[in-house]
Amino acid sequence: MKKTVKKILITVLTLAIPVIMMAQTPPHPNGGNAPGSGNTPVGGGAPIDGGITVMLLMGAAYGLKRYVKYRG
Repeated sequence: MKKTVKKILITVLTLAIPVIMMAQTPPHPNGGNAPGSGNTPVGGGAPIDGGITVMLLMGAAYGLKRYVKYRG
């Protein structure tokens, strides 16, 4: 009986969480100013290079680990 109640509770929570949580609306480009008045791109000014570099380095390290394990 307890297992059934837990399963039902988990299912209800899993289905209800997306309905309860609401995302914020995205900010306006250029901070809400008129188009062309700033140099912020439409997608925002967040840099993506740092994350890509870290991801590539981690992938290379994982590949090297797998290669060493395979050769050893």
